[in-house]
Amino acid sequence: MTVLEPVLVMAFNRPDHLAVLLDRLREVKPLRLYVAIDGPRPGREDEADRVQACRDLVGTVDWPCQVHTLFQDSNLGCGLGVSTAISWFFAQEGRGIILEDDIIPDPSFFPYCEELLERYEHDDRVFAISGCNFVPPDHLSRPDLPYRFSQVPHIWGWATWRRSWAKHHLDIAGWRGTLPVHRLWSRVGHSVPSTVYWASTFELLARKEVDTWDGQLVLAAMADDAWTATSNVNLIENIGFGESATHTLEDRDELQPIRPIGLPLPEVPVVHDARADAWTRRHHFQATWRGMLGQADRYLRSRRGRAA
Repeated sequence: MTVLEPVLVMAFNRPDHLAVLLDRLREVKPLRLYVAIDGPRPGREDEADRVQACRDLVGTVDWPCQVHTLFQDSNLGCGLGVSTAISWFFAQEGRGIILEDDIIPDPSFFPYCEELLERYEHDDRVFAISGCNFVPPDHLSRPDLPYRFSQVPHIWGWATWRRSWAKHHLDIAGWRGTLPVHRLWSRVGHSVPSTVYWASTFELLARKEVDTWDGQLVLAAMADDAWTATSNVNLIENIGFGESATHTLEDRDELQPIRPIGLPLPEVPVVHDARADAWTRRHHFQATWRGMLGQADRYLRSRRGRAA
């Protein structure tokens, strides 16, 4: 197997994780590899050494491959660091596959992305492609199909086009003008808890109280009335849970078992799988009344922790 689409890998301070991902890439041999590594944070013992260990691993790429690197001297953080890396990637490529260092894809993930990047390149209804799946088969509208269309671009192993990334903005201070509440209500299945969940998420990001970039991607997709092609089988493993993670500290064991997808992929109608998205809202995002109370409690505790 040789992957023809360009692949962006984003890393920071976890050389053990990056080594596992590079071993998987060694199996599929992408011809163009982009590696972005954020810089160390000041005052963190041994972090500079771990960042350097990640940089050194790039030198172990031993298959025929064009390697491009973006090594930051200082730490940009989760939001600016990742968005800068993806913008750098799409300044040079029109489309491609994006992996963080803790996402280990099944080999079939790569031809899955390649087929759909080509199939939907000029279809503005399709915003991105995702290889991770949380939803059990009995909660999919069409489990017999290889993929479905979701409102949320899940980013644990994904691919997209420059045209879609151009709609992403890290600063979403004016998000209510971009996605008025009546349109948000429609996009989340006319669910009050889901509307509250996403409105509060976007508001926290607008106030810069959470340092991330992926919620802004969800906003861009919702505002664009576009869908994400999402695999109906899970194609990735996330090995990044734990204390070294920025956000995913706890593994809730949500992903479906990893297994290869059947290729080539039949054509799937570009129709939203509302049933699967309803399950995702309830169980993955926990956008329920009980989940709202938990979210509010976590937010208040984090505010008290910052103030202490």
